Amino acid sequence: MISFPNAKINVGLNITEKRPDGFHNIQSAFYPVALCDALELLENTTKETTPVTMTFSGIDIPGDVNDNLCVKAYHLIAKDYPLPKIKVHLHKHIPIGAGLGGGSADAAFFIRLLNDKFELGLAWGEMHNYARQLGSDCSFFITNKPAFVEGKGDEYEFLSLSLKGYFIALVYPNIHINTAKAYSGVKPKVALRSLEEDLKLPLEHWQTCVHNDFEDSVFVQFPELKKIKEKLYTSGAVYAAMSGSGSTVYGIFKEKVDVKELFNGCFVWAGMLN
Repeated sequence: MISFPNAKINVGLNITEKRPDGFHNIQSAFYPVALCDALELLENTTKETTPVTMTFSGIDIPGDVNDNLCVKAYHLIAKDYPLPKIKVHLHKHIPIGAGLGGGSADAAFFIRLLNDKFELGLAWGEMHNYARQLGSDCSFFITNKPAFVEGKGDEYEFLSLSLKGYFIALVYPNIHINTAKAYSGVKPKVALRSLEEDLKLPLEHWQTCVHNDFEDSVFVQFPELKKIKEKLYTSGAVYAAMSGSGSTVYGIFKEKVDVKELFNGCFVWAGMLN
């Protein structure tokens, strides 16, 4: 059984306060993007004793395989439901550490795969609960629809936002930004405007009011990201911003544009929004 975990972008990101548990409260909108990984799940009928055998292709994934969120999701669910030994293959296409939620998407889609493959009968609420234990934005990908996000990034509500028909270009300049370090450069503050209300304005107005707070410090540390954003605007983007803590910068256009030649040395993906 195969699924295709997709990326997401942040549309606006307000960092409002630091929490007693060390995390930060945020406000943001998550919007699905069609850039995908590929995830295959098979029952392992060999004599292999390891519960999860996981292999990879595509972008290299550093670290111990046992730290992969898919493996962690298997063991989390196996505490409550009988699961057979499995083989998992992940073809990684979404850049890692890019602010696109690729690892979280893989974990959430894996939960859905387990549920479908082995007919566990998990309710949506159960899948959300498992996903929430794996990472702040994992739960979003269970429903995988536009959402307004609060808390530490794990409190979601449906967002009536449609960008269908717009064209998006994602530019990842192969810069890995440590999320914890990115947060350390931010001074939390209560937003002066309501992001949820600003997102109801026409897209042409977003440039002046929908902002990612990480840009204030990350652009100082990595000025090339600011240049990417500026180049997207000069190429005709209606709105451009950094996603999450970076380093992907995206531009939203009214029609298809060819921007790949403008960003040599960068990972560039472009497609229509749904």
